[in-house]
Amino acid sequence: MNYPLICNNNSFSTISPKVPRVRDFNVKPMFCTSFHSNNPSSNTVNRGFKLPLIDKTRPVLSPNIVRTGSGEVSVRESKRGKGEKDVKRGFGEVGIRQMLVLCGLGYWVQGFRCFPWLALNFHMAHNLNLHPSTLQLVQYSGNLPMVAKPLYGILSDALYIGGAHRIPYICIGVLLQILSWGPLALVPVVGKALPTLMACVLLSNLGASIEEVAKDAVVAEYGQKHRMVGLQSYAFMAAAAGGILGNLLGGYILPKVPPTTMFLMFGVLLSVQLTISLSVKEGSLGLAQPSHYDVPRKSISESIKKQISNLVMAISEESISRPLTWLVASVAMVPILSGSIFCYQTQCLNLDPSVIGMSRVIGQLTLLTLTVLYDRYWKKVSLRKLIGIVQISYAFSLLLDFILVRQINLQLGIPNEVFALCFSGLAETLAQFKLLPFSMLLASLCPQGCEGSLTSFSASTLCLSSIASGFLGIGLASLIGITSQDYSSLPVGILIQFLAALVPLLWIHHVPMSQPLVEKVGKKGMSKRTRKNRRVGKVVLDSVYVYRRERESGAQK
Repeated sequence: MNYPLICNNNSFSTISPKVPRVRDFNVKPMFCTSFHSNNPSSNTVNRGFKLPLIDKTRPVLSPNIVRTGSGEVSVRESKRGKGEKDVKRGFGEVGIRQMLVLCGLGYWVQGFRCFPWLALNFHMAHNLNLHPSTLQLVQYSGNLPMVAKPLYGILSDALYIGGAHRIPYICIGVLLQILSWGPLALVPVVGKALPTLMACVLLSNLGASIEEVAKDAVVAEYGQKHRMVGLQSYAFMAAAAGGILGNLLGGYILPKVPPTTMFLMFGVLLSVQLTISLSVKEGSLGLAQPSHYDVPRKSISESIKKQISNLVMAISEESISRPLTWLVASVAMVPILSGSIFCYQTQCLNLDPSVIGMSRVIGQLTLLTLTVLYDRYWKKVSLRKLIGIVQISYAFSLLLDFILVRQINLQLGIPNEVFALCFSGLAETLAQFKLLPFSMLLASLCPQGCEGSLTSFSASTLCLSSIASGFLGIGLASLIGITSQDYSSLPVGILIQFLAALVPLLWIHHVPMSQPLVEKVGKKGMSKRTRKNRRVGKVVLDSVYVYRRERESGAQK
């Protein structure tokens, strides 16, 4: 196929049919019709310059305007066509591979954190003999560093370290986790005293929160740049896979080895993750790079202020604030009795650690299955309808603990081990799955350049609501008189949980109806000839359009 050219003295320019651009033409253009020969070898002009042959087997690309001082003619792919080709060749192979290595491993390790935490919970309940409320207080107070996630997100968006603003923060977060689990594994005194144990828990969650903010920002930024909206579901799958293996391995190893050995194993895994993260270059992911990152402190402070302003503007949008407010409220108003239920299962029912570990494995398998179903089928369902069904299911799943505590399962002929194995982790699974549609919605609505700030703000508010829910559960347990020797009031607390989980349905209208849709790159239902003819027609029409603009601009001069 031959493209029409514009002749201007001794230099020639091709017209870009994709993006009409006219720059610095001082002479009225005229078509050089000698190029329209069917024989490629006869396509010469004046001095014998030849157009390059176009391979018909390749897709038709848009020519770009090329001007040379010597009068040579050069047909080159347009920026858009070449960019798309580079994206397919670069990010389709190298970029996505680096993405899978960095974030896939990161989310998998994030899910695998249940492995040392399972050992830590048993250590606090059996070796330290903590009260159920005290155990739950340690669990939820340790999440306080995650409340500061917006600060980490703003720093990640505004402050570049060594020319990068995502991977360095991932490495810092992993290093802090190593420094927390290492002493718990190698220094026995650290795990025996509650203050030092609490300090290590806080340091571990600080590192985990920094790492999670950076990973979430990478996923959001990479997905927006390459128009891949569904990356959050794959992150959930990786975390669920890590949770499956962590709970399965933890339930099997915990009765055979001391908790410190499990802490050491997780520390070694974190060291492997740190080594791999340091080997990944942020430029290979195609993320935003600064033109110069050796900036003075004043510009850094101004960047942080600008990022805070952008975050405030983003969360002030009703499309973001309304669903986020509903999600936070639906989590915060349900009192969590996880510490009391855990102690009841281990101290009263004397369930084996392997049973509790396997119950969480089944919960993670359920989460993985729900994530796959959502990614394939449930994206087409109304978001409000889907969230309403999940919330109702979550409320009724809380009653499964009521059945276990009242021993109704034994009346039905189901042993405690089997019932706890199959249904103990269902409520937690549904609570985690409820976050997936909202994370995809916020990622699709996130303004460009504000990925880390907005995702960290949403994660921080969710963490704060989870802490509030935990403290509300501690207050409820103390109010109704749940102790390590008396669990008779536990069914009443579970019924209060059930009723509280139904309350958010009263204002579910804050949740939007539609879900974020993945933009389809290709068009189906057209043959190769049809697509080729459409491209040819567009080239001709755009050429006429540009030529008409040239002629009008020349007439005005």
